[in-house]
Amino acid sequence: MAAMNSAWRFGDRYIVKKLAAKSRLAFTFRHARPISPYYGTMSSGVYRLSGRYPREFGRLGATRNLSTMSNFERLPFKKKAFMERPIHVSLERSLKSPFALRSQLRNAKRVVIKLGSAVITREDECGLALGRLASIVEQVAELQNEGRECLMVTSGAVAFGKQKLAHEQTLSMSMRETLHQRDRHSSSTKPFFVIEPRAAAAVGQSGLMSLYDAMFSQYGVKIAQVLVTKPDFYNEETRRHLASTVSELISLNIVPIINTNDAVSPPPLADEDLAGVISIKDNDSLAARLAAEVQADLLILMSDVDGIYTCPPSEEGARLINTYSPNHAVNIQYGKKSRVGLGGMDSKVRSACWALEKGISVVICNGMAENAVRNIIAGRKLGTFFTDCKNGGVSIESAAEHARDGGRQLQNLTGSQRSDIIQNLAELLLERQPQILKANLEDLKILNEMSTVKSGGVVPLLGRLTLTPAKLKSLSDGLKQIADSSADIVGRVVRRTLLAKGLELTQVTVPIGVLLVIFESRPDVLPQVAALAIASANGLLLKGGHEASHSNQILMDVVRQALDTAGVPQAVSLVSTREEISDLLTMDQYIDLVIPRGSGELVRSIQQQSRNIPVLGHAEGICHVFVDNEADPFKALKIVRDAKCDYPSACNAMETLLIHEDLLGNTGGSGSSTGTFFADVCSMLKNEGVKIYAGPSLSKHLTFGPPPAKSLRTEYGGLECTVEVVKGLHEAVEHIHRYGSSHTDSIVTENREKAEQFLNKVDSACVFHNASTRFADGYRFGLGAEVGISTARIHARGPVGVEGLLTSKWVLRGSGDAASDFGPNSGKGFLHQSLSIDAKHPISVD
Repeated sequence: MAAMNSAWRFGDRYIVKKLAAKSRLAFTFRHARPISPYYGTMSSGVYRLSGRYPREFGRLGATRNLSTMSNFERLPFKKKAFMERPIHVSLERSLKSPFALRSQLRNAKRVVIKLGSAVITREDECGLALGRLASIVEQVAELQNEGRECLMVTSGAVAFGKQKLAHEQTLSMSMRETLHQRDRHSSSTKPFFVIEPRAAAAVGQSGLMSLYDAMFSQYGVKIAQVLVTKPDFYNEETRRHLASTVSELISLNIVPIINTNDAVSPPPLADEDLAGVISIKDNDSLAARLAAEVQADLLILMSDVDGIYTCPPSEEGARLINTYSPNHAVNIQYGKKSRVGLGGMDSKVRSACWALEKGISVVICNGMAENAVRNIIAGRKLGTFFTDCKNGGVSIESAAEHARDGGRQLQNLTGSQRSDIIQNLAELLLERQPQILKANLEDLKILNEMSTVKSGGVVPLLGRLTLTPAKLKSLSDGLKQIADSSADIVGRVVRRTLLAKGLELTQVTVPIGVLLVIFESRPDVLPQVAALAIASANGLLLKGGHEASHSNQILMDVVRQALDTAGVPQAVSLVSTREEISDLLTMDQYIDLVIPRGSGELVRSIQQQSRNIPVLGHAEGICHVFVDNEADPFKALKIVRDAKCDYPSACNAMETLLIHEDLLGNTGGSGSSTGTFFADVCSMLKNEGVKIYAGPSLSKHLTFGPPPAKSLRTEYGGLECTVEVVKGLHEAVEHIHRYGSSHTDSIVTENREKAEQFLNKVDSACVFHNASTRFADGYRFGLGAEVGISTARIHARGPVGVEGLLTSKWVLRGSGDAASDFGPNSGKGFLHQSLSIDAKHPISVD
């Protein structure tokens, strides 16, 4: 170890290798982001010595900086200290990324918690809020005892000292002075004395730490006080010593409590309230810098407000921003500063953004909220969570607000202008086909790599995810169909009524407002839904599956390019993470309708989360084909094959085949030989690779049959189906009502009377006669495309195209009319005369 007493500083990798070689220790180099943001640029990473010294270089503090530099400097190492203590090397800055989701905060290992003055100070500004402080200490102690590493940045010394000094001054006053002071200030809750803040800090620091020590000791946690001043961070030597001290305390499982040495800090401009406490700005900056020095995973900034608002919380219309993107600080209007300290929310935002750039996740929250620390670590939505720009630099609040504004801008365009946007989009899909297919190839590559780790469900997912030139051509044709058929759909007159002379009522179509469409693993859905939203003048927020992230992003760029031609690029936005969706589902002031497209699990999850926003869609697609005893067997085989095998994972694929019991071995009433139909259909399905399950009635008819179905209400989503036998039309309808999902059901029969009964009695969104269930599709219906298929009974049902994205409003044109004019003795009466909806102008009021 004598060889390690000194070293030359002229390159991180070289130095560490030399140290490892001379000490005969194993050496590994793991490329990662360097740590400290104060030592210049480096391209190296994190070093680890294994053996007797398994300490990660750069994890905590700095004994010396080993960054690449042109100058040479001796690095003295004391042999004894080196053998007994961990080696701490401060590198340039962290290359790690902050957590993208709140749910990931539970993985935070090292946490810095900053307590603002307003959090731990009493309302009278003299003394500490002991109950609130005890609760926070309990939560921090729990984290420490769980194995996390906690650091605290705290204020409060001035408040604690003011309380003690005020008490001492009161005791030293004469009786006359005491009574005189009480008379003059009996109506005031603030103390009469003007106490110098630095003196108060000197008195309060020891008491504050004694209080912390007593509180933490109840949970078996030890603490240490570290006093700092602003110059400590500007001097390289003191900063290095500070980092080394803090890292040593952490390694000893001690909670460092860092506070500013207000006893020697420069005085503020004025002494108002508790202005002697170093400004909130300085404390926030201190916490951010400390978090960067120790490479913290999470920084929690506690204040007396719930988080960042769009404007001061006291102002009307102020909205809490749950997730904040640093690129949109212009959207924030800062209000007054806290009643204690000199900083404010702008200081917190700047410090949080600075820490975020260093790879540290940040949450600004209300420290007075119950279990604030626990809830943040648990990933619950509390305060404002700072994250990188995962959705093109737009915060989810901004995206929702922009969608509302963009939808209104679309509504102000003419129908032909909206059609032109969709036409441009259709053409751009073909023009940018190479870039689209390249991005799609990236998604397919990732999926194939995942398939080597995970098995099952990959082949259907590949089919949904894959884009081909043929798919893009079909998609382009569908968009052109939407453009051609929807030029006059918005503002269309539905009804005109002459209520009375000079009083005309008109009902016209208008957009719903803002749509949130959530879809999984099908990137072709994005331009389809965007075109429908544009045609119906709705603002749109899109959430695609992570499997298609590259494809969705390039398609979103194409959509935005088309919108740019009309000057409405923000009418459609793409959001990314599941956490953003959970936030959006609470924004009923912006979003009017949620349309999930995907698995039943996804739809049910959205329905459960969205309490105030209506959800349009279906949780299951359990579709039936009933083959009647008067069916044409050749038509039946063709329809069954198409319904099950054309696209088994589609929601309109057949999941249950119902067969009339006569077809098990008798002759059909139409005269066609159907004695072999059951064997033929089973053979056909098996040849197509379909696994068959027998329903309870079928199992009773067969001695050796297929395995029994676990449930008659199953959506297989693959090459599997249930086959069941029914006695006739009535039993088939009852079966569908009991086990179906009201999606799509079909009857195969040559008896028109039976067919009409089936079509009238089956209560599903789509009912067919002698046709495959696969026809339940917006494009096949001539709608151009669909946002989904709805099994709901309100508003829209079945494939939802442009018409399903509209509602209506009533327009009344009068001539100074009052409702009281139409009373019993008023002389005026209602006509309620229906007028032609083709009239372009209102009738004369004369």
